[in-house]
Amino acid sequence: MTLIIDPQTSGVAGNMFIGAFIDLGADKNKITEIIKAYAEPFGKVEIDIIKKPKSGVMSTYANIETKDNASRHYTEIIDKIDKITQEKYSDDETVQKSVELAKEIFKTVAIAESEVHGKTIEELHFHEVGCADAVADIIGSSYAYYLLNLENEKIYSLPVAVGSGTVNTQHGILPVPAPAVINILKNTPTIGGEVNTEIATPTGASILVNITDEYIQSQPLTVNKQIGYGAGKKDLKVLNALRMIRCDELIEHDTITILETNVDTLSGEVLGSLYDKLLNQNARDISITPTIMKKNRPGHIIKVICKNKDVDHLVKVLMEETGSLGIRIIPQIHRGVAIRENVLHNININGNDEEIRFKIGSVGEKIIKCSPEYDDIKNLSDKTGIPVKDLQAYAEQEFKKYLRSE
Repeated sequence: MTLIIDPQTSGVAGNMFIGAFIDLGADKNKITEIIKAYAEPFGKVEIDIIKKPKSGVMSTYANIETKDNASRHYTEIIDKIDKITQEKYSDDETVQKSVELAKEIFKTVAIAESEVHGKTIEELHFHEVGCADAVADIIGSSYAYYLLNLENEKIYSLPVAVGSGTVNTQHGILPVPAPAVINILKNTPTIGGEVNTEIATPTGASILVNITDEYIQSQPLTVNKQIGYGAGKKDLKVLNALRMIRCDELIEHDTITILETNVDTLSGEVLGSLYDKLLNQNARDISITPTIMKKNRPGHIIKVICKNKDVDHLVKVLMEETGSLGIRIIPQIHRGVAIRENVLHNININGNDEEIRFKIGSVGEKIIKCSPEYDDIKNLSDKTGIPVKDLQAYAEQEFKKYLRSE
């Protein structure tokens, strides 16, 4: 299954995540118990989880009111959380996994705040966010995440509305989004939204970036939708409820980057070695196309498809290997991909079982491609003397028979 987080109008806040997760079926009584167990050592906590309409849409509102005993350093908070886990939940795997996620979320907030204030995270006090409030929101959201088994699902997020205008803080009046929020969301697609107020909090932003696998501009092709709404505290002219859509995705999606350059000085031997070098350096695919360049000189267009994380490295490789002074980068190309897997299967050839790898591609439950691995077919051809084309056809035919019998 897939989860789509939709913060395009509502922005994000910790209690909105808790409300949306409960609306999707997470047990509110268990969540309340965990929040109190972890937040009350940091201050007074009152929790009221109710249904309420937001812009006419019935939503779950996690109303969590806290009052800190005292401000604490980031490291004190983490040590206290670990101590509570050890004393109360040493045998509870779900709680332990939730705490590990919560600590990652806390670390994200701490790093963002420390960058703003010019302090190390060890020196940082949680006073602007609030200790008890942050613990309640982050632990509650993390626990609800694992109650729903979302760690086993692909999680997308649509662009995050952050609001506009200014916000009053202990450090004075600051622009929206607040500095810590913009630090947390620096690699996340954001929009201002339709309201002149702050609608993305540091805890909400940090929860989002720690559970999201991929950011998308629009919803992918999905069916069997279950929809949850987590209400925000403010009543706005837009729907102030974080929407989550849990569904089955018919076609998987991911993003890639395309690198491209033109060359007219490389020999065929250099181009051939470049192809192998790029594949060995994590390029996903390469094409080299003959073309006519300036002054009617023959040349080649080199195009490389790569994962976004490999862009900088492969640009460096391209420049070093080709001498090109400029590489075109076409970023974040969104593509639909079939579900792909490699399987091993034995095929009887001349009375012997031969193990062959097959590439399987499917959309939904329909298999659209099954092809034997060329290297395995080539090795069998050398071994048996049977032509590659005949072995390919026979292996594919036998594997399709096997699939039909399943």
